[in-house]
Amino acid sequence: MAGLFVSTVFETYTVAVHAALDALEAAGAIPAGLDRKAVALEPPRDPSHGDLATNAAMVLAKPAGKAPRAIAEPLAAELAKAAGVASVDVAGPGFINIRLDPAVWIGELNAILAAGGDYGRTGMGKGVHVNVEYVSANPTGPMHMGHCRGAVVGDALAALLEFAGHKVTREYYVNDAGGQVDVLARSAHLRYREALGEAIGEIPEGLYPGDYLKPVGAALAAEFGDAYVGKPESDWLALFRTRAVDAMLALIKADLALLGIHHDLFSSEAAVQAAGEADRAEAELRAKGYVYEGVLEPPKGELPDDWEPVELTLFRSTAFGDDVDRPLKKSDGSWTYFGADMAYHRLKAERSDQLIDIWGADHAGTVKRIQAAVAALTGGKPFDVKLVQMVRLFRAGEPVKMSKRSGSFVTLADVVREVGKDVVRFMMLTRRADAPLDFDFAKVVEQSKDNPVFYVQYAHARIHSLARRAAEAGIAVGTPPAADLARLDDTELDLVRLAAQWPRIIEAAANAHEPHRIAFYLGDLAAAFHANWNRGNDDPSKRYLIEGDPGITNARLALARGLGQVIASGLHVMGVTPVEEMH
Repeated sequence: MAGLFVSTVFETYTVAVHAALDALEAAGAIPAGLDRKAVALEPPRDPSHGDLATNAAMVLAKPAGKAPRAIAEPLAAELAKAAGVASVDVAGPGFINIRLDPAVWIGELNAILAAGGDYGRTGMGKGVHVNVEYVSANPTGPMHMGHCRGAVVGDALAALLEFAGHKVTREYYVNDAGGQVDVLARSAHLRYREALGEAIGEIPEGLYPGDYLKPVGAALAAEFGDAYVGKPESDWLALFRTRAVDAMLALIKADLALLGIHHDLFSSEAAVQAAGEADRAEAELRAKGYVYEGVLEPPKGELPDDWEPVELTLFRSTAFGDDVDRPLKKSDGSWTYFGADMAYHRLKAERSDQLIDIWGADHAGTVKRIQAAVAALTGGKPFDVKLVQMVRLFRAGEPVKMSKRSGSFVTLADVVREVGKDVVRFMMLTRRADAPLDFDFAKVVEQSKDNPVFYVQYAHARIHSLARRAAEAGIAVGTPPAADLARLDDTELDLVRLAAQWPRIIEAAANAHEPHRIAFYLGDLAAAFHANWNRGNDDPSKRYLIEGDPGITNARLALARGLGQVIASGLHVMGVTPVEEMH
């Protein structure tokens, strides 16, 4: 893939830092073989200090048995010899600030333009196979906004990991073995009778009341006629469960498709159990000494009147940091949800190098136990659980009320149709996943700088408009020579400095499994671009298109194209389509 391993400024000068450390080792200025894992190169917090900063002297001082400045000063002298370095300063106790020649940033702009949409792709992932499981809502109804955020976070994370060089499987775990799907089947049977003309009255307590089951009942009536009217539940429950789950999955897939989300694999809990996977997982854990027959501690606080100690099959999850050991089976011998989930994770681990689960925050209490089970079954294969907080819906500042009892809730499909896929996806990534998020239907479509969706898209549209305006003005757009690019001023080169952080953002976000960092970065890049654009309002010589001066015009158009490519790449990772015109 073109540009996949293009060397960036940060890669180039990370190599320079280590080459300088090698020189110090060879000269005996520092001991050989020091662990350099903590050595970092990054932009300084204060841009006035320079272009790059390294903590090398600070983190190597103690193992080297030296004061930080005793390492920083000779290291700075070595770094000053590197190509493209204008100056090196030692600050405070031993931080090293590096200032680069403007030609380095012009070279980076050319690298951005040459790599196109592949700028920022890395081999960091080394083809490691990561399984990302997300959404996994019970197949009992359409997607609602409670599911939306986890769906977007998981899908954007999968795309981010792919961009960083991983092989990714997007998976959905279908919880089709629990009591909720029996309730679904009974609810469908009620709607089936209704479709055949029976007056069913108010939906009984405990059944799903939503109208979304009416088409399911009508389809069952068309297929089977009155064959299952008045028949015992044992005659139709399994059949209606299968038909209803299939119908709900088709509905869920259609809802997710509205968001541009398509899973590679749908795994059935019922199929996992039918294949004996839970038995195999239990046997494996028992052989390792992690399963035993025992009695759980009584509930804390006042004991329920009906509580009595019962011997259960328990997993020794306390050996892996959990608070208590966990039952794998119920008292009747059937699998607990944890027992089935454990077996499913064992299967995922067999075909993946790393596992990531995206769960709602209401599942926080089960994280330790499943992490313990995965650790026991895999010997410590990497496994991360990301918890996603709730989304609070508002209309013009007023909370949107929903009622589960009446079956009235805000469906994902309704929201996407009202504000659009791109708005929904972008907004779901404007906060850390573990922080609550407010979604106001009015604000998310507002055309103002306070709306991050609009602000970033407007930057891309503005950039795209420049090519049209240049063509209308008869300005030939091409690759500007170095002499013209050298006319870019330091404020314009600051935009290149910010764009050059894109590969670092990708690696940091992928390592942390935090796709919201992409949205934050794009917000910063868009704000910097808009500020630079607005300079032209006060000083016409700072505009992107300067009639009679094709040299500076082409240089600024090249700068804009580079920024536009980085913005477009970030939006694509988020699953958002970059717009070319604002309406």
